[in-house]
Amino acid sequence: MPANVTSPIRLISFDLDDTLWDVRPALQAAEAAQWQYLDQHYPALALHRISSDEISVIKNKLLSEQPSLAHRISQFRETFIERLLQSKGVAQTEAKHAAAKAFAAFYAERHKVTVYEGVPDVLENLGRSFLLGALTNGNADVGLTPIGRLFDYAWRAEQFGVSKPDPEFFIRAFATAGVTPQEVIHVGDCHNNDVAGAVNAGARAIWYSPAGERSTVAHAVIDDLKQLPEAITALAESQE
Repeated sequence: MPANVTSPIRLISFDLDDTLWDVRPALQAAEAAQWQYLDQHYPALALHRISSDEISVIKNKLLSEQPSLAHRISQFRETFIERLLQSKGVAQTEAKHAAAKAFAAFYAERHKVTVYEGVPDVLENLGRSFLLGALTNGNADVGLTPIGRLFDYAWRAEQFGVSKPDPEFFIRAFATAGVTPQEVIHVGDCHNNDVAGAVNAGARAIWYSPAGERSTVAHAVIDDLKQLPEAITALAESQE
């Protein structure tokens, strides 16, 4: 922790997708890479033509058999691909190997994100006074993104088997950094997952709402991430 910190706030945690970057382009490219791999290796199966209903049936059955996969989305995706291939007659061993390769194609593209304007500067600024952590329900590894070097900690729901807004995710994640929720300000775009979840865990929360919505739960609301250092300073000073 930087030596100049006097505030009781020690760590700023961030949601990732749609808070620090628009996740849609990366996910679209990742999905395309996954299906491209499968179509190249199993052209006769015409997997790109599979109906959404058939996909839903396989996914729902998988979740009913292994409900813990709801919090382990990487494993869920890979296992779904394996089940899909098996449903088309691919042998189990081959399906498992192909699913791992298809997921690897997905995962490589998933991290090619374009962070919102000003985000690196904001994180650099905050990192001089606070520890920084990433806390996400998604499977993004912030260390594989262009801003990974700016974070001290990174936590994913699939590591803990519990997801936001469950307070347990926040509490257990913060504990690994040696801080209590009361020493944390969490920043995110989802009012339920990020704001309510963090507050229920005992942390303070800043809602990033580009639409300028209002909240009776969040400790502060911003519509531009460039407003974040000022908002955090105000909250940190209010606890001194």
